[in-house]
Amino acid sequence: MIDQAARKTKPVRRVFKHFTDYWLTDASFGVLLLILVFTVFVLPILIEYENVHFIFVNTVFLFMFFTGIWSSRERFLVFLTSGLFFTQLGLRLLRFSELDFEFYLSERIVGILNMLVFIFLNIRLLFRDREVNIYRIIGAINVYLLVAILGAFLFEIIHLITGSGIAGVGDLQGIDEDYAQYIYFSLVSLTTVGFGDLYPTQIMAKMLSVFLSTIGILYPAVVIARLVGTSKN
Repeated sequence: MIDQAARKTKPVRRVFKHFTDYWLTDASFGVLLLILVFTVFVLPILIEYENVHFIFVNTVFLFMFFTGIWSSRERFLVFLTSGLFFTQLGLRLLRFSELDFEFYLSERIVGILNMLVFIFLNIRLLFRDREVNIYRIIGAINVYLLVAILGAFLFEIIHLITGSGIAGVGDLQGIDEDYAQYIYFSLVSLTTVGFGDLYPTQIMAKMLSVFLSTIGILYPAVVIARLVGTSKN
């Protein structure tokens, strides 16, 4: 019986090993880029025109965080990412019950923690092995887009806590439908475009907007310098 059970678990272990090995390779940067491009540039349009169900929206984010579990072999990071993922999964499932709004803020806070860890893991993968290739460039773009999503989550947290944050649009509902506005303003701040159609109205939102603009200026310079320095060595 023991030998039979062991034989049954081997294929499962093999699948998990292949999955982990893939997300630790440079090839995973390309898949993650496709997910992020969809999440940052396409998903807001679908949300705005109500062409997508929010179960799908939640699934996109959960899958992204799920890949973070396999982005490191270190036991501490695996336990950390797993704990954050299952915590967020549980909170999102509660939101589909009668207790939807009671756990919305908690779920968003866990989402920010998830995103911070995910960004950290991708930065580690970006600069590993001191090697420069096209995948490293893709990885750098991935981190940039992840920061934009993090900014959108933070703007939403500010709105949920204080009741204000950004102005220039209709009333924000404080729910998933607002993601399109938050990610747009986060990108405008990060790229320092500053169209002026949306603007921060609360001090925390103002400082977050300035912080994203600072990151948007410094990040490309730091990454390019690091990659160029690595290639020369």
